[in-house]
Amino acid sequence: MAPPLVFNVHRCEPELIIPAKPTPHDLKPLSDIDDQDGLRVQLPLIYFYPYHPSMQIRDPLQVLKQALAEALVFYYPFAGRIRELPDRKLVVECTGEGILFIEAYADVSLDQFGDMLRPPFPCFEELLFDVPGTTGIVNCPLLLIQVTRLKCGGIIIAIRFNHTMSDATGFLQFLSAVAEMAQGARAPSISPIWERHLLTARKPPRVTCIHEYDDSVNTEDKISLAEVKDHRSFFFLRNQISVLRRRYAPPHLSHCSSFEILAACLWRCRTIALQPNPDEEMRIICIVNARNSFNPPMPKGYYGNCIAYSVAKARAGDLSRNPIGVGPVYNGEFLPSFRVARVRFDEVDFGWGRAVYGGPAKGYVASFHIASRNEKGEDGIVVTLCLPNLAMERFVKELDHLLRDHPLLCAL
Repeated sequence: MAPPLVFNVHRCEPELIIPAKPTPHDLKPLSDIDDQDGLRVQLPLIYFYPYHPSMQIRDPLQVLKQALAEALVFYYPFAGRIRELPDRKLVVECTGEGILFIEAYADVSLDQFGDMLRPPFPCFEELLFDVPGTTGIVNCPLLLIQVTRLKCGGIIIAIRFNHTMSDATGFLQFLSAVAEMAQGARAPSISPIWERHLLTARKPPRVTCIHEYDDSVNTEDKISLAEVKDHRSFFFLRNQISVLRRRYAPPHLSHCSSFEILAACLWRCRTIALQPNPDEEMRIICIVNARNSFNPPMPKGYYGNCIAYSVAKARAGDLSRNPIGVGPVYNGEFLPSFRVARVRFDEVDFGWGRAVYGGPAKGYVASFHIASRNEKGEDGIVVTLCLPNLAMERFVKELDHLLRDHPLLCAL
């Protein structure tokens, strides 16, 4: 195992980037999806850009600062602050105070990170400084961005954003607007739409579909954050995904998506690795993009949270013993046309090409499936995973068995 990467970072004082022009000062309520407890978190992203000759002509840090200021004219709620009303309802006060920006310099080159540029990243805390007093959901900046120059001429952009404002699709829309401004656009190609009332419940609410669920699930397979010691990511090439589909998808599911076959295989491997009681009920919850599932669809440009959860469940023994595709029962009654969002964070181009990696910066108990490219430029899917140490060893062994003769790339 290679020694951990250690480097020094010099940071300038954090500064506030405000909209380039005056913007309205008003209150904008968040939707009932936006302000649910599970989304009251800050999410970190990271981008790695190698040196590009255009960086010599236009200083990338100044380009980004100006582009952010111009994009905030259109996305001015991001320059405000979240407030909580007495009933816990969240609103955005559009104060124009701005977002936090940190300029930094690191004595490290991009190639020192190695070919495995995927989470978990070494020394991430150095690449995104946790500015004191900014980690809260209310009364804090909604965006924190640190841009770190590398000694090779490349840059790393680390971002932390308030999840109550946007989901992955919505935040990518904002970043794409910043990228367009960086390349000279006067306005984003997609105009931002607020319209959060579209996803706010009626008063009184009208129940149109009843779902059965347990308020409390008695499971022996609960993994606490304290137990999770091993964070890894796995890179699946297209041909490896095809191997899984050809070997393990039953005939009636032979045309399943890459996400579906990966999720099914990894769910099975994870179940075997955790060694639960065979009668234990195992569940998988997939976050899906609902924008096109409404009638009419959500308006183009909507950048709030528009997600729902697709659920499957099966007995641990059935998952472990039966072929993939046999046993799980999918709950398809609720918006069955939902599709998993295909979010390509790595395609954001500020004028110096695509990122060699762009996406989530950390692993969590929940897994991410991230469209990415490897060091050879080959397309694939990065999957993050967190498990207790011994369970991770069993997981890797089981996955290697599924992909025999087609070894995986794994980052620790």
